[in-house]
Amino acid sequence: MKPRSSRIAATAAAVVVLAGAATACNRGSTTDSAAGGKPALGIDLPRADSDFWNSYAQYIKQDASAQGLNTLPVSNSQNDVTKLVANVQVFQNTGAKAVVMAPQDTGAIASTLDQLTAKKIPVVSIDTRPDKGNVYMVVRADNKAYGTKACEFLGQQLGGKGKVAELQGALSSVNGRDRSEAFAACMKEKFPDIQVIELATDWKGDVASAKLQSTLTANPDLGGVYLQAGGVFLQPTIALLQQKGLLKPAGQPGHIAIVSNDGIPQEFDAIRKGDIDATVSQPADLYAKYALFYAQAAAEGKTFQPGATDHQSTIISLPNGLEDQLPAPLVTKENVDDKSLWGNGVGK
Repeated sequence: MKPRSSRIAATAAAVVVLAGAATACNRGSTTDSAAGGKPALGIDLPRADSDFWNSYAQYIKQDASAQGLNTLPVSNSQNDVTKLVANVQVFQNTGAKAVVMAPQDTGAIASTLDQLTAKKIPVVSIDTRPDKGNVYMVVRADNKAYGTKACEFLGQQLGGKGKVAELQGALSSVNGRDRSEAFAACMKEKFPDIQVIELATDWKGDVASAKLQSTLTANPDLGGVYLQAGGVFLQPTIALLQQKGLLKPAGQPGHIAIVSNDGIPQEFDAIRKGDIDATVSQPADLYAKYALFYAQAAAEGKTFQPGATDHQSTIISLPNGLEDQLPAPLVTKENVDDKSLWGNGVGK
């Protein structure tokens, strides 16, 4: 991943650089002359209760302004598919030529995608891959790799034995399923002597905290925890362990090994303190950058093909579209200060 400074310099030129061979196929979309002739883009943010998604929102605002894009008023569906459907309807009514969304329930959005397809309004889906319905491009990282990396790290930390609690995301989401399935498969294959205690949370921090508390009571010998979303699980997990006197620094006796997913600044601070051991960094900055890139390209009628890109990712074919799989590195105390990680540059 490129240093943040170079990304900022490159943002305005993002529409020029992308392997995967964009080819013009003008769709004849109308444009807004007041916005330099650029087509209108509708952008829905998925939620505001996660530090990760709030960071993504900052990047969306920053990059859209830097690129001079013609964006309709940005909406936030607050993890509610009915609100997402309503927000998309507003985009349709106000002239959107492409829509960016991040549906948290990847099964319930299919009919809305069908409606947008019928209206010839392409959709870019961020971080989540809709189960059905056409998408122009999905921008996400390999979520199965998240689960595998977390498994391998915890397995090594525990020496292949003990108990691990897994705070799962919503299994109605492809991300929750991918992470959970990959984590389980890896543990079964590589660390069969580790007992995995699966805790369904629906991406809710209060649910995660309550279930982890019950698990700690029943399993005082718990050796590790996997947080599938640090943006919602980190703070309640740290608070609970601290309350119970179980927040021991990494390397000290009694430390509970913790690996997370997201790459937010709070996780990096927790790694530095020794409160947690690692996280997989989801590229919030690149999610925003390529959300806007692909939305603009879609509105202009351009198309892409599967293959390697020039930003260290790979475009793959889906049954219902294409997906650009962005890199997501494991972050530990050895590389937590790497300035190329978005979590070290957001808001600066």
